[in-house]
Amino acid sequence: MNINDFSLDFFSLRGKRAIVTGGNSGLGRAFATALARAGADVFIPTLAEDGGETAALVRQSGVRYAEVLLDITAPGAADAIVERCVSELGGIDILVNSAGICHIADFEAFGRPQWDPMIAVNLTAAFELSQAVGRHMIDRGSGKIINIASLFAFLGGLGSPAYAATKHGIAGLTRAHADELGRHNIQVNAIAPGYFRTAITAETRSDPVLDARIVDHTPAGRWGDPVDLMGMTVFLASSASDFVTGQVLAVDGGYLVR
Repeated sequence: MNINDFSLDFFSLRGKRAIVTGGNSGLGRAFATALARAGADVFIPTLAEDGGETAALVRQSGVRYAEVLLDITAPGAADAIVERCVSELGGIDILVNSAGICHIADFEAFGRPQWDPMIAVNLTAAFELSQAVGRHMIDRGSGKIINIASLFAFLGGLGSPAYAATKHGIAGLTRAHADELGRHNIQVNAIAPGYFRTAITAETRSDPVLDARIVDHTPAGRWGDPVDLMGMTVFLASSASDFVTGQVLAVDGGYLVR
């Protein structure tokens, strides 16, 4: 392949099938919508009946939407998701491990009741689903796995050691799987979002002191909007990133450079 072969079709996801965990809320909705706008069918494991706004956004893009009701941390969930997605959409080309939770507590109060569910959702479920989807991708000879990390894959985790631990873990898992799966033409990367305008950050943004602290530390001078993540998602899911693997790519408005 040479430079004359390149076109914007490298970014097209037409005919691709994507699983997005956590795709019915928060940043996960932006990931799912971005993939749909680029042409991919979208499959979402969910705890809530009816995909609601995400389902509507996906279908408005002229592609298929499918879902399965289950807890991604339940035994056997990963295999069930793969089986259902293959049955509904015909295959799996892209996996986005976006589901995540964050419990906050002071050092002395942060115990196993906070730690265990975060490890299960944020890290173990991503590992199990990557492995189950990875087997399918190996058989097909290609695939894209996108893990959602965080700035806290690079920083500490004031108030939530489990969040920091899981996001550091996601970074390590990304590199390990990239190393193992590269020979099968499967690229594994992570997106590390900075501070974004979502429901989960509403309380912080409503505090003038905290809001100013974050904005002042960000060279872009603002909070991120979910749309700021959509281009990176399409890039990492598309043929344009076929020689990019094992990377943890911050989308943070420059927060980490200060």
